[in-house]
Amino acid sequence: MALNGILPLWKEKGMTSHDCVFKLRKILQTKKVGHTGTLDPEVDGVLPICIGNTTKVAEYITDQGKTYEAEVTIGYSTETEDATGETVDTDLSEKLITRQQIAEVFLQLTGNIKQIPPMYSAVKVNGKKLYEYARQGIAVERPERTVRIDSIELLDDDLQWTGQQIKFNIRIRCGKGTYIRTLAVQIGEALGFPAHMSRLTRTESGKFAKKDCVTLAEVAELAQNGVIGDILKPLSYGLEVFPFMEIEPKQIFAVKNGQVLARHAILDQMGFVVLTYQGQPVALYKNHPEKADKMKPEKMFGFPTADEV
Repeated sequence: MALNGILPLWKEKGMTSHDCVFKLRKILQTKKVGHTGTLDPEVDGVLPICIGNTTKVAEYITDQGKTYEAEVTIGYSTETEDATGETVDTDLSEKLITRQQIAEVFLQLTGNIKQIPPMYSAVKVNGKKLYEYARQGIAVERPERTVRIDSIELLDDDLQWTGQQIKFNIRIRCGKGTYIRTLAVQIGEALGFPAHMSRLTRTESGKFAKKDCVTLAEVAELAQNGVIGDILKPLSYGLEVFPFMEIEPKQIFAVKNGQVLARHAILDQMGFVVLTYQGQPVALYKNHPEKADKMKPEKMFGFPTADEV
């Protein structure tokens, strides 16, 4: 039987997201495996993995909000904006930073803000990834982007921090495409000092949280015992951000064949609607780009069969 579902994986440090996919293909003995957003090797945390037919919804899980816990170090910056890079700027002055100052900076950096991606990142410029330019010592103009910061919370209880080097822990809730290491640099700049992100953990990705996750070793054990299905979330779980609508019997043929349908007012909510049959998602429809009274398929999931896992 085909294995289908969304696996809430806890990615451990030292592995790339692709490493996780590679290992899971071997453990689960299936090629159809994909992750929902890259985590750097030195970052641990929640990494939902789509298996089988749920790979069709990976992009929608990736687009959902994320929560991170990070450590910001004030006093020096690095070429990678995290702890792995060479130091590029240092300020050894004795510093005094208050909780109020940090709170004001957090307020400035909440909402839609501008970021310039790090040189050591996978953002492409002229078809080439920035880190490839960086490794060759080639400087290129990086595209500024707008990202959404929903909230930044200080996790430490201190009222003030002193010393040549200062560290504090924060929790960030943000949208897709946010670079937390760049945010750490921006926090430092707003406080008047060089800074970098010295630690990062992703604690939530969309609806998935740390408490839901399993490690690769635990996945292997579940698979060996034949109970891997107990931890997998269904296709519908990855689509719950959108409204659902059960199709009528007379629409079955049209939906099965990916035909254009009369537009439903429910599209006013999100721009997408999940069509279901017997409660199971069969298609994702969106507004027709040319016909205002019609909607067209964005993704087809197929009608459920008795032998699906």
